Amino acid sequence: MTSVPTPIPSRTQFVLEGIKHRILTGQLTPGQALVETELAAQFGVSKTPVREALKTLAGTGLVVMNQYKGVTVRMVDADMAREVYDVRLLLEPEALKRSVRRGASLDAAREALTSADEATDTAERSLANREFHRSLYVRCGNPLLGRMLDEVRDQAALVSAVAWAANPSWEREADEHREILRLALGGDADGAARALHAHIESFVHRAFPAGESELQGEDGQE
Repeated sequence: MTSVPTPIPSRTQFVLEGIKHRILTGQLTPGQALVETELAAQFGVSKTPVREALKTLAGTGLVVMNQYKGVTVRMVDADMAREVYDVRLLLEPEALKRSVRRGASLDAAREALTSADEATDTAERSLANREFHRSLYVRCGNPLLGRMLDEVRDQAALVSAVAWAANPSWEREADEHREILRLALGGDADGAARALHAHIESFVHRAFPAGESELQGEDGQE
């Protein structure tokens, strides 16, 4: 008998999305404390939905819960970034290849590129780029593969937010995105997958050069 996931209460979902958005757009920075009473006041709710939202975010890897230090936004270092991007390198090009071979619509990817180009700030651009990558794999035909990539998507976006604060390299990445989409729209599944692999690999190497354990950003998406 298949169990049905328990839906998250609306207030908890509201708080969860609000906190996530602040983390992924750099309003809440790595290492910053997340105090339940303060967040409850900011969102106009009791502490219960805040507590539940933080537990969920801890499960996705965006926040860390410590018995002594409380809850903080997850720190981004080279080890964490490479672990997340290693998973993407293993799974995302294959998922894109399958999407192209299935003839899946890539309209959402095209729209995300336009949104990134028209973004007026880093936050909008980061979220648009996040959607671009998801649109490449979400129609791969294997829901489990899509969910596995979704599970690391937020952590990858956190890495990007920190990396961009130190080195705003989105113009180069936008050109790489356009080439990936061009190959995919042309039906070149293998070529698109290779371009995506190179794009993901080069980003983490630029952001976290060998020998550096942590990327330092002044304000602190691929």
